[in-house]
Amino acid sequence: QIDQVLIHQQLELLEIVTGFETKNKYELKNSLGQRVYYAEEDTDFCTRNCCGPSRPFTIRIIDNLGREVITLQRPLRCSSCCCPCCLQEV
Repeated sequence: QIDQVLIHQQLELLEIVTGFETKNKYELKNSLGQRVYYAEEDTDFCTRNCCGPSRPFTIRIIDNLGREVITLQRPLRCSSCCCPCCLQEV
């Protein structure tokens, strides 16, 4: 049983050096710091670097046995405050 999940984004050297967005990768850890899940963003290069933080994405969450346990999808939405009916959702 997990009472807390801590999410740590992994740093990508290529992203730091070039400034280009790479696929985000995360380790999900319990309160003892043990990795219980791994997550990775599934997007292409152009989407990541042209759409910025409002980009659409799919994130797959994998357990330590390599089984996919959850898939999160976020469609592309307008992030303008002029159009509150199109706000981001996952």
